[in-house]
Amino acid sequence: MDLTYGDYLKIDELLDLQQCLSDGPEHDEMLFIIIHQVYELWFKQVLHEADQLAVYITEGEPARGSHQLKRILKIFKTLVGQLDVLETMTPLEFVSFRDFLDSASGFQSAQFRELEYLLGLKDPQHLAHFADRPKELRRLEDRFGAPSLWDAFLRYLANEGSAVPQEILDRDVTQPTESSPEVQAILLDAYRNRPDIAQLCESLTDLDEGLQEWRYRHVKMVQRTIGAKMGSGGSLGVEYLQATLFNPVFPDLWIIRTEF
Repeated sequence: MDLTYGDYLKIDELLDLQQCLSDGPEHDEMLFIIIHQVYELWFKQVLHEADQLAVYITEGEPARGSHQLKRILKIFKTLVGQLDVLETMTPLEFVSFRDFLDSASGFQSAQFRELEYLLGLKDPQHLAHFADRPKELRRLEDRFGAPSLWDAFLRYLANEGSAVPQEILDRDVTQPTESSPEVQAILLDAYRNRPDIAQLCESLTDLDEGLQEWRYRHVKMVQRTIGAKMGSGGSLGVEYLQATLFNPVFPDLWIIRTEF
């Protein structure tokens, strides 16, 4: 039998994955499930692209990763756009099935935590939330103990002749990325004398901004839907999400803006 479109994409299996739990079921639960399943698919693709980007940077060929960066940025725009669809659901429509979520929460998205770790947001507290899910925990532990994308970039700068301090190159990669005056001086010099590196810096800044834009829109969507209520699964909801806003993953790229 010839391979069909449905066979190749596993369409039957895919369409069986939307299992509503509410009585009826409530009409808008289907939208809620599909939106979040699509988010997870996009997170998978972002990780796929970011891993390849890290390989190119580590191999000293960041220009080959420009395509990956461009694609990631387009995906982030799509993630923001999906919130427009989700916001067509009113608070009353959400509350009609919210109790059926029980302890489930977007806070438990292992792939999003993987993305944070890959970008350098190393918070060990997240690991505890996956203690009873060994497969996801192993993936997160691997990400937590691996160099971030920023670490790969700094190593590239050093290999290109920049005087990145050895203590930064040898830092504990399980710690969050911290700003460095020495690195900032290197970046400022690169902007003035290395247009190739300057362009890479701008693309990384776009990536950082894209993540922050999605966080902001996500906070406003949650606030619009549940107000100041506790989040699903007992999380702090909007209060927690607001605490994540405006925390750049590449702080040095933002600090240098005042020096030009």
